[in-house]
Amino acid sequence: MPAKRNSKKPSPTRYDNYFRPALQLLTVALLLVWLSRLMFYLFNLQYFSHLDAGEVMRILALGLRFDLATLFMLNAPFIFMMTLPLPVRKYKLWRFGAMALFLIANIIGLMANIVDIVYFRFTFKRMTADIFSYTANDISLLTLLPQFFKDFWAYFPLFFLFVVILIIAVLRFKIRPLKRKFYPSLYYSLQIFGFLAAMAAMIIGIRGGLQLKPINIITAGKVSEARNAAFVLNTPFTIIKTLHQQSLSHTDYFDEITLEEIYTPIIQPAPTEALSKGDSPVNLVVIIMESLSAEHVGAFNKHHAGYDGFTPFLDSLMQHAVAFRGFANGKQSIEAIPAILASIPSLLDKPYINSAYAANKFNSLADLLGARGYQTAFYHGGTNGTMDFDGFAQMAGFDKYYGRTEYNNETDFDGQWCIFDEPFFGYFADGLDEMKPPFFATIFSLSAHHPYTIPEKYSNKFPQGNLKIQQTVAYADFALRRFFAKAAHMPWYGNTLFVITADHTSEAWLPEYKTKTGMYEIPIVFYAPGFELPKPATTVADQIDIMPSALGLIGYDKPFVAFGQNIFDNADGMAVNYLNGVYQLITDSLVLEFDSSKSRSLYNYQRDRLLQQNLLSTNLREAHRMEQTLKAVVQQYNNRMIDNQLTIKP
Repeated sequence: MPAKRNSKKPSPTRYDNYFRPALQLLTVALLLVWLSRLMFYLFNLQYFSHLDAGEVMRILALGLRFDLATLFMLNAPFIFMMTLPLPVRKYKLWRFGAMALFLIANIIGLMANIVDIVYFRFTFKRMTADIFSYTANDISLLTLLPQFFKDFWAYFPLFFLFVVILIIAVLRFKIRPLKRKFYPSLYYSLQIFGFLAAMAAMIIGIRGGLQLKPINIITAGKVSEARNAAFVLNTPFTIIKTLHQQSLSHTDYFDEITLEEIYTPIIQPAPTEALSKGDSPVNLVVIIMESLSAEHVGAFNKHHAGYDGFTPFLDSLMQHAVAFRGFANGKQSIEAIPAILASIPSLLDKPYINSAYAANKFNSLADLLGARGYQTAFYHGGTNGTMDFDGFAQMAGFDKYYGRTEYNNETDFDGQWCIFDEPFFGYFADGLDEMKPPFFATIFSLSAHHPYTIPEKYSNKFPQGNLKIQQTVAYADFALRRFFAKAAHMPWYGNTLFVITADHTSEAWLPEYKTKTGMYEIPIVFYAPGFELPKPATTVADQIDIMPSALGLIGYDKPFVAFGQNIFDNADGMAVNYLNGVYQLITDSLVLEFDSSKSRSLYNYQRDRLLQQNLLSTNLREAHRMEQTLKAVVQQYNNRMIDNQLTIKP
């Protein structure tokens, strides 16, 4: 006879509770991370003496967002092991592994925070992943470790106290059975739900919320001023966020004396005559046009028969301005903003805004002019948070940021990317009229960006050209015309210096704009309707020259750090670029490519527009001179980035 099937129903079982001790331990770890920030502040009070009690409490509260992100990043393996809805959790080895991972991860994180209490005083920023590159390349650092421990031994008891608290917590909050019994089906159903909830919470926590982009180092600029970024952040967060970013290493092509003789980014304003009307400081407006390549500008392409370009208004304006066929510093919008507004070139494999150095203290037009009593504002018609422009604006010292949210009229939204340029430029003009002079404001246009949309009412108004973008370039030029027509009737107009440029180039149609120089060519235009501008001292202009040149024109007279130069005062004009590990230096007629160790090519881009004749072997003297200059730029850039020396320290 066949055996009888066992139909006995599984009996309820008292299972272990994994979620309670996991939550208890994570709470302790979070508290210690938060306390380490408080200790960071208390031991470095002299660097935050400008903060009142209310701001300190606000930063301590808002910093929890970064602490939670750090907590989940450090403890992801522990959370996974403790919440995984499988019977393997009952084995002692599994539990021991989970607790060991918890201790190791959090001890390392707390150690980084404690070490940074001291290290911050040398760099004025939180440690980032470049610390590993720095220590790996500096064997002498090992010899300094004993002295480091000797000099700063007083901080290690704090670290050991935190470690003891963690160990006590692990011993105290043990995995224990649940108070009630569960049927297996119900228990594992609840465990699966708990696991999914834990994973969701972990993802949201690591992202820092449900916003458009995950929080990053630059997000600290939205919480408080740039000088407080180290207080807002925590060290494990900044290290983890920069682990996969290429970090710089100290460069020593030259000794310090020789380096300063070849190139220095410290600008000492010359006592030249500045624009002025009596005692009224000059306003400054910087207009950044999306993807406005030199190829699209008719005035730059008269040598092409029958080619009128797509910027009739800008062409007419340039007849009354100082206009350069200049060079963008990078190929992305996110690289252009620091270059234009802070004279920080993009010589990294990652954009500066997203780099390990984003929390560095730096000079900017908003920062320097704000200290002179200027009101400052940044306008960007995209969704708030796009490319972290709002965070950078805060870090740069802008008083106000106006984006799609502040515009608050979705009827002018193109449906995918931005507020159309024409209405947003009108909004910008109205905003300027409400500002109290003197003011500095910048606007970033967006319509000439994929998907290249223009308002339906203008569908047949603008020429289309060979590239889809060119119709939107013509629309953006029309928006610019409407802006100036409106602004010309406002009282501040005649006492304002306008700078018009592009963020970067677009795709190209004409062959000369597909070369290593043509791919960076953009307009850089200085226009002051109420003044006669001086004659420029050079024919070469880079985006990083805008800040020192504008400051020179409006009479700023204090030293500052800028990697560009005043093109109305310095005859040695040049432009620098970096792409795929290769640096490029452009002078009035030559362009040199350099790969950190040797020069690779030299072209006369004025005579040889398609860069077909490499002159490196026949013009060694000029190539050597340019290579020396480029090495000096790279050394100043790398070392100042690493050492957080982008400002002149008092």
